[in-house]
Amino acid sequence: MPSATGKTVGTMEFGDHLCLSYDNAEERRAILLSYVRDGIAADHKIIYLSDQDPPETVLGWMSAAPGSTGLDLSGALEEGRFVVRTAEEAYMATGRFDPDEIIALFATEIELALMQGYKGVRVTGEETFSLRGWPGTDRFAEFERKIDEVFRTSEVNAMAICQYDRRWFDAAHLERLESYHVDRVRPDDLHDDGVLRVSPLFAPPGLVLAGVIDGTSRSALAEALDALPDTGTVCLDLSAVEFCDPEGLRLLVGAREAPGGARRQVLLRGVPPIVAGRLREHGLGSVAGVVVEESAQ
Repeated sequence: MPSATGKTVGTMEFGDHLCLSYDNAEERRAILLSYVRDGIAADHKIIYLSDQDPPETVLGWMSAAPGSTGLDLSGALEEGRFVVRTAEEAYMATGRFDPDEIIALFATEIELALMQGYKGVRVTGEETFSLRGWPGTDRFAEFERKIDEVFRTSEVNAMAICQYDRRWFDAAHLERLESYHVDRVRPDDLHDDGVLRVSPLFAPPGLVLAGVIDGTSRSALAEALDALPDTGTVCLDLSAVEFCDPEGLRLLVGAREAPGGARRQVLLRGVPPIVAGRLREHGLGSVAGVVVEESAQ
């Protein structure tokens, strides 16, 4: 099965220093919510470094995100296992951003958390603060390079996700910053049995499919399709689908009808030639409510 780009948040481990470059709020929230949820379950201390928002604001949007039901973030905040600090508090305590000083402070923070009985530390930060022109922030790329070296070469009971809003960073600068990370982070897969991988898509809402759609995997696909929004457009990215049997083709095209009977538009994106040919062969290539975008391959 083709590999997905990046590492799923649920498979992160100590030593991971990953980047989250995003332009979609729903995807960002899904990743961060999983990161925090997994951290609380693993008895990790979670440190959230916001650009400027105070704890109550971060708590508000995270608590309202889909999937937050049952997650007691307020309690975690009160207990000190979920800590929110502004970038100014975390990075500018001495009035100047100094990469070596910040790395030393992080090391002390990790050591303190372990002494408090936590099994590890999870850090995530909104890196737009680096564009504010504060003293020393012109050395931010140096900081990312140095802290990545620490994660790569040292045994640390910590992991980190650095958040980059693509709307604020120019492409060349962002590419350089991304290079100072072990990998990118992506949302957890909805299903992966080695035959078919089903991953969420956020803009527009939908699914990314990879592998084989046949009798062994159709039920998992059907379950994921049923969970998509009832109305509007849903996108099914088939660019990594290697084979799809006739029943699977009908299942994909049938996604235009939601479980409750509502109609939705289905966009089949990146359809490989072999799948596109089978759609036409079975008379499914021009069904009302379904748009087929074939792969350029």
